Amino acid sequence: MAGMQEFKCPSCGGAIEFDSSIQKMKCPYCDAEFDMAAIQSIEREIQQEEAQGEAHWDMEAGGDWAEGEADGMAIYSCHSCGGEIVGDATMAATNCPYCDNPVVLTGNLSGDLRPDYVIPFKLDKQAAKEGLLKHFKGKRLLPKIFKNENHVDEVRGLYVPFWLFDADVKGQIHYRGTKVRRWSDSRFDYTETSHFDILRGGQVAFDKVPVDGSAKMPDELMESIEPYNYEDKVAFQTAYLAGFLADRYDVTADESLPRAKVRVKSSTEQAFGDTVRGYATVVPKSTNLTLNQGTVRYALLPVWILNTTWRNKKYLFAMNGQTGKFVGDLPMDWGAFWRYWAIFMGIFSIVGFAIVWFIL
Repeated sequence: MAGMQEFKCPSCGGAIEFDSSIQKMKCPYCDAEFDMAAIQSIEREIQQEEAQGEAHWDMEAGGDWAEGEADGMAIYSCHSCGGEIVGDATMAATNCPYCDNPVVLTGNLSGDLRPDYVIPFKLDKQAAKEGLLKHFKGKRLLPKIFKNENHVDEVRGLYVPFWLFDADVKGQIHYRGTKVRRWSDSRFDYTETSHFDILRGGQVAFDKVPVDGSAKMPDELMESIEPYNYEDKVAFQTAYLAGFLADRYDVTADESLPRAKVRVKSSTEQAFGDTVRGYATVVPKSTNLTLNQGTVRYALLPVWILNTTWRNKKYLFAMNGQTGKFVGDLPMDWGAFWRYWAIFMGIFSIVGFAIVWFIL
């Protein structure tokens, strides 16, 4: 069973958690604040107490689980109230459903599962709710009643596991480009198309290419809220997880490598292509890229997840917990769409008629 860790306020004994607004641990009961260095000494004391062991009891109540019935399930007991916390094997931080105390499941973060880095949350739950309202603004095809009837089911601050890949790419890309020149004389209009072979080559270094290490999170959604500012990364401490949810990876670095290669290759092609300017058309003809793999690091990155329901349909939104970048799909008001289309076609028809009238 994974160990479970709680952080108690030395002043009043209440559960303390990480406050993103002050970047410290804070007690919600007596408002005492503790920097991360002080929390490290508290962690050492907790580990020493846990090393002394606990009493064990012979239990005969209940029956055995049927084969496969408990696969992927993990059960923990809250140290504060004794309530049972049920989760899956990847859960690394959560809140007790009975007393709401934040707990960190240290066993799911130890050994080769322990992250190298964490980027602490910079934005709180209120910022996530405000981000959703901003996301609604300016969407002309969003149903007007969506804001009123849409209910936010859940707002969760979640540390998502990511693999960070460093790599160097060396190679060449061969393009076929064209330039077009037009002129006229008293008799004819002329068009001259010139064809060019274009070669671009070089080496590109990539630092911390992120790939989502959780099978639960859609990769496209996680990539949409990038980039993160890795200058804010700090060495991992379990105290940063207090008050938030967290998962450990269930997609290994080796399993994530193909997606990292695709991202690196695509970015290299774009970087080379951005240097080809001044042509009417540019078409890649051949690509020869060699990837030299570098180091891989394991990090937890902050994400706010919002689940909403409207007319019995679920909508998922995500916000970067560091930068505030917000993404998520919205429903479309098809009635408004066809009204805008009718207006557009009407204006187009009037303009076309006017042009023809003036020509004739």
